[in-house]
This record gives sequence, C-alpha cells and structure tokens, in this order.
Amino acid sequence: MIEEKKKPVQEIELPRDCTFSPEDWRVLAEYWYPVAIADEVQDKPLAVKLLDMKLVCYRSEGKVVIARDLCFHRGAPLSKGWMENGEIVCPYHGFRYNCEGKCTAVPAHPSSKISPKLKLIVYPAVERYGLIWTCLGSAAEQIPDFPGWEDPDYINILPPGFDIAGSSGRQMEGFLDVSHFAYVHTATFGDRNNTEVPQYKVRREGNELVAEYWSTVSNYGKGQENPAPEGFMWLREFRVFPPFAASLTVYFPDEGRLNILNCASPVSARYTRLFCPISRNFDKSAPVEDTIKFNLQVFAEDAEMVEAQTPEDLPLDLQAEAHIPADRTSIAYRQLLTELGLGRSYTS
Repeated sequence: MIEEKKKPVQEIELPRDCTFSPEDWRVLAEYWYPVAIADEVQDKPLAVKLLDMKLVCYRSEGKVVIARDLCFHRGAPLSKGWMENGEIVCPYHGFRYNCEGKCTAVPAHPSSKISPKLKLIVYPAVERYGLIWTCLGSAAEQIPDFPGWEDPDYINILPPGFDIAGSSGRQMEGFLDVSHFAYVHTATFGDRNNTEVPQYKVRREGNELVAEYWSTVSNYGKGQENPAPEGFMWLREFRVFPPFAASLTVYFPDEGRLNILNCASPVSARYTRLFCPISRNFDKSAPVEDTIKFNLQVFAEDAEMVEAQTPEDLPLDLQAEAHIPADRTSIAYRQLLTELGLGRSYTS
C-alpha cells in the first residue's frame, strides 16, 4: 500500500438527499476513490459525484483541485463556471477562487475586503494510475497498490469510466466471483462446457484479502488466437482493498502477466462509476483500442447482471443469501466490510 499524506479536511455535513445511512457514509468517507480520468481534467471545471457529494474537479497552477461544487455566496455550481489565470470563476456573480479555495475577487465590490468565510471546501487530490483520487474524510487511509503501472516492462491501458446503475458492493463481488464466467461472459471469454470451479483458498494479509484461483478457463477472448498449451492451468490472483477496490493478476503462458485494478467508485448507494486501469507485459504492439473494446464488453456483461440483482444492496448478513464453496472470496469480502463497521445491509 502507498502512504498518503494526511491533510485536514473541514468537517462537513452529510450530502443533501444522502442515500447512505449516516453511520455508513462516515465509514466510507474515510477511504480514497477515483472520481475522474486524469486526462479529462484540464482547464475546464468538471462536475463529479462521490458518496452523493457533488464535487468540482479542475487544474489550477499545475495542481489538481477537488472541492465542493458550490459557491457559498448563492449556491451556484462552480462546475458551470470557467478558469481564468489559474482561478475558478463562479458563473452566477463572478466570484473567483484560487487553487487553495480562497476567494480572491467579488466583482460587485472590487475594493471591499473579502470575508475569510468565502472559502471553498477543498478535498485532497492525488493523480495516480491515470486517475484522479480523493477522500471526503480525514485521508488517513491509503490508495490501493498497483505496482504494474509503474513497471517499465509493462504497457498501460486505461478504458473510459463505465457507469453502472448498481451498488459498488455488488459490482465488487461480481469482479471477485469465479463461477459466473461460463454464464455471463459467453460472448467474451467464458465457456459453457467448462463450468466447474476447483477448490481454492482465501487468506488475510492485514486489512486485505488474497485469493489464488487455478483453473483451465482461458483468458483469451473469443476469436483471439490462443497459444496456451493444451491443459494449461490459468492462475488468477485477486487482492481486495476494502471497501471497493481489487486487483487481479492473470498469469499467461511464457511469463505473461495481465494486471487489472477494479475501482468501484460509489456515486451513490446504488450507482457506481467503474474505473479500471490495465497493464500487461505481452502483446505490447497490439492495438490498445482492441483491449479497450474487449474490456468494455466484459464490463457491460457484468453490469447487466449487477443492475438486475435483488436486493440492490450487498447483504452483509451471511444468512440473507445462500452460498456455495465457489463463493469463498465473496464471503470473506462481506465479512471484511462488516469489520469496517458497515451495517448488515450497508446501504439501507
């Protein structure tokens, strides 16, 4: 895990129309989440949403700024404004704010002293893995580790953000699930003639979960050349970073490695924006567009199921749903979320 500098954040009230319970919101607010693709954050303010909180994201004086999407003068959204000389300008009355969130100009009274209360609520911002991350709480937790992104022997690929009308917990559990390949992903890589899930184990490493799953299910897409030898055993190593991030390393033939970081960013209790950095050390000359297209198709297959599941929330009460041995990772994941202090049905 990568250490982040703690930065004090002004105490905030829960968002209006918050879809989480107050207790669960405060637990979830302590973690880092990606909210935007870094390349999409330039000199124009970008509206984003995290845990029902409306935020504005922009670049100012060489740094990324994330703040409440709110001018405290009359409540106008700053995301509808613009940038001038490194400052964000409110579209309603032209108030200007610098990169620290301090108001520097009130056009209606250019020579009057500006109240120090005219200051944006600014949150910590970190650019990593091609994404912009923030934390609404104390920023005491850490951004998930994804070492493949920094390895010069790997190429990096970043699909666009993917919206899912479902909960982040359900999306995460689907990412960790190994028994749905043959039924949900038949158009991409699944095989209805290869449904058996071999036994596997899940272990704890501090606050993280690690699961190593061996099977004969290929990771090559339908229609792709499959150079794997007959009977090749595929290793998929999952690592869970609570609450809503997990990495997957797929071990290909000839020392090939595919790394995927699944980041389910909770827009609200039942709406998720998925960010998914990918790195690999093989097929380096293959068109990046093909990889993005394939992964977006996989995301869409999963989203169709996540959006249809009932209950919409991920039940943390293990008696609420039936389980099979193939569910070891998801059971451990639910137990881990309970340890964080989330409610039994954490978004109810």
